[in-house]
Amino acid sequence: MMNRPPLSSLPALIATSLALAGLLCLTWWQRPTADRLVVYCAHDSVYSEAVLRDFERETGIPLEIRFDTEATKSLSLVSLLVAERENPRCDVFWNNEVLGTMKLKGQGVLEPYAGPGYERIPEQYRDPEGFWAGFGARLRVYIVNTDQTNTDQPAAMDDEIDATLAGDLSNVAVAQPLYGTTLTHYAVLWQQWGADKLQQWHHESRDQGIVEVKGNSVVKNLVAAGKCALGWTDTDDFFLAVDEGKPVDMRPIRTPNGETICIPNSVAIVKNCRHRKHAEKLVDYLLSENVELRLANSRSRQVPLGDVDESKLPEQVRQLRPFVAEGVDLNGVADAHRECLEWLQAEYSQ
Repeated sequence: MMNRPPLSSLPALIATSLALAGLLCLTWWQRPTADRLVVYCAHDSVYSEAVLRDFERETGIPLEIRFDTEATKSLSLVSLLVAERENPRCDVFWNNEVLGTMKLKGQGVLEPYAGPGYERIPEQYRDPEGFWAGFGARLRVYIVNTDQTNTDQPAAMDDEIDATLAGDLSNVAVAQPLYGTTLTHYAVLWQQWGADKLQQWHHESRDQGIVEVKGNSVVKNLVAAGKCALGWTDTDDFFLAVDEGKPVDMRPIRTPNGETICIPNSVAIVKNCRHRKHAEKLVDYLLSENVELRLANSRSRQVPLGDVDESKLPEQVRQLRPFVAEGVDLNGVADAHRECLEWLQAEYSQ
């Protein structure tokens, strides 16, 4: 007769079996399939996954995609890529901004590739050594509730924005600047204003009651609902409010030097990746006119950086194209970004 374990030991055996099964599952999920091109993607999956699946279908190159849907998604994927530097799992990184991608270049995580896609992107939106290139951009804008603001003439709205920013800021909403495009915005101010002036402005704004929230979408919601008159956000969030029929308008934010803040997606190849040739094909695909037009015609209305057939653009995006040409060159902001983030982390840890 087969020996059976005593009943008293069964719970321990079951727990051990479950733990081993969990470990096997975790190992399976953590190890990319050998023949698949591995993509880490910080852009919203609702827009990016269909693009990536079309690449998969059109080229026959199978993909393994890792999305990160947390509010700090770009930062967390950048940290993961740094942690995996000695044994990379990812082949291509699609970031939803550029300063984190610049950090990866500085830490030796990326390797250059300047193919035909790279060549169609303007110089101010690509790495001069070919380590990354931008595409499909958002602009930093003031979102304005038109029920609370004079919108008869553009100049009247501009005057009212200036008056609001110069007065009581309890009617103005911004995202906490620790992450995302608001951190990029702060880094630009750090570079152009200098650390002392930005820190003084930041403290004075908080003393005057500026409304700090968790993200740009919350800013959009507050202004769209009339709970704040004005806020900082990005064009993709602004257009969501437009689609919802909210009483909103927007104006591009200008830097102290008079430039716009245009923040593209970026794409880069990971150093020592397993599928270099396939990675190059995906990079060129993402930097193509077709993908830029596709993102422009999505709900987020992202603005193409390279030359495209203007007749295929929504009118709202066509109107934003001139502001892209006036965008600040983010290549020079990497050092300011690092220093500004260190200060902000200390500021918000108190």
